[in-house]
Amino acid sequence: MINLNLIKTVNDFNFYNKIALIRVDFNIPINPKNFHILDDTRIKSSIPTIKKVLYDNGKVILLSHFGRPKGKYNKNYSIKFLIPYLYKKLKVTIKFSEYCIGPMVEQLVLNLKNKEVMLLENLRFYQEEEDNNKLFAFQLSKLGDIYVNDAFGSSHRFHASITTLPKLFVNRKCIGFLMEKEIKSLNKFLGTGKQPISVLLGGSKINSKIKIIKNLVHFADHILIGGGMAYPFIKILGGQIGDSLTEKYDKKIETELKSVLENNHKKIFFPKDVIIVNNNEHQTKIVSINSIPHGWKGLDIGPESINFFCTILKQSKTILWNGPFGVFEQHPFYIGTQSIAKFIVELTIKNNCFSLVGGGDSIAALKMIQLENKVSYISTGGGALLESLQNTTLPGIQAFFS
Repeated sequence: MINLNLIKTVNDFNFYNKIALIRVDFNIPINPKNFHILDDTRIKSSIPTIKKVLYDNGKVILLSHFGRPKGKYNKNYSIKFLIPYLYKKLKVTIKFSEYCIGPMVEQLVLNLKNKEVMLLENLRFYQEEEDNNKLFAFQLSKLGDIYVNDAFGSSHRFHASITTLPKLFVNRKCIGFLMEKEIKSLNKFLGTGKQPISVLLGGSKINSKIKIIKNLVHFADHILIGGGMAYPFIKILGGQIGDSLTEKYDKKIETELKSVLENNHKKIFFPKDVIIVNNNEHQTKIVSINSIPHGWKGLDIGPESINFFCTILKQSKTILWNGPFGVFEQHPFYIGTQSIAKFIVELTIKNNCFSLVGGGDSIAALKMIQLENKVSYISTGGGALLESLQNTTLPGIQAFFS
């Protein structure tokens, strides 16, 4: 639980004649050929925070990273393409700085007028950002009067603009509306959520999720594991998983998986059956998840698994979902993920169940069937959401307590 009473929000400040240095997360999917935005969820979610500052007759400087340019300028990772989109949403002058620090950007800031927005170039063109460099953070701090963190999706990173920069503003820092919503949703799930609580974990990265599972068993009533994550468990339990894709894991992880299973076998559930395909991908069939033959691999949960998971979910009052249960982008392996998504929406609407969905693939699956607005809350941070479930305060939030 994060005590929001101890953190200031943008509503605690009047930004008149002030420069708000807003850390946003505009690391969004685009078509690299024409820079067409494929999903603008993260940008739209931060627009209310930007508008609050402009409404107060303040000035806005936007800080964001984009992609992984590895500390060097790369035109393919420039965020200049965002200017038309921001102008369309904000209807104010959008200025652009090719630099994030130094005398040139400082001069541009001096000329910034009230109700104007300046977008700085990609923070990750500077290696100092990912190195959490204190001097880099200090140079950024010279640009603004008030620091605002509205980048939940990046708040699990120990980066300069996330962890060191806010500390330099002492009492002149706050979170934006998006961050506030994310924290409230997390609190509802981690601390005040109605029981029974069910967690659905899919995808394939078991190494990064084992700590999460170990923490979830302390307060979740049901943990449903599907997708590629399920196969390491099935293998440890003695099942045959054929050629199903699994992330490589060492003996230490295997020992931890066994420990989790031994101590929490009544809380953790796996699919009953899966849709498998042979290596030539000419044939598909449904088999028990414990009996996948050599030369075949599981690509989706089967009908028995869907019914089994839905029976458990029907008991729930609080649901968190992160990760798909199959290769949902391909026909016909989308059925399992979409069926579960539709049932979560049904429980949200009919049973007044609180549903929190995070992770790019889970959100994409909801959008494929146009149900993204039918769950209680969609988190803008996949990695940040998962880090929060490890019972740790995110570095970007911890910075407000120091």
